[in-house]
Amino acid sequence: MNDAVPQAADTEPDTGAPQDGPAGPAPLGVPRTPTGNAEVDAHVERLADADHLTTDGHLEVYEDVHRGLRDALTALDTRPGPPPAHGHRS
Repeated sequence: MNDAVPQAADTEPDTGAPQDGPAGPAPLGVPRTPTGNAEVDAHVERLADADHLTTDGHLEVYEDVHRGLRDALTALDTRPGPPPAHGHRS
């Protein structure tokens, strides 16, 4: 028979989270290559705003950038270009 007194167990549950709390948002460091179109580049640069937000804030930035890019690219398609060259010779 063992008369030893059992040691008290650690009563704090292990949550698996670090003691200091979760890390804050950190930039991913994804390079944004300029396209040569100032309007498109401005919208792509807006993606950097998501670097400092928690993930639940990313959606608003992504939707705004998508809307801006869609509008900018649609405008590129609708701008008049040079008149077509006619190959008619008289």
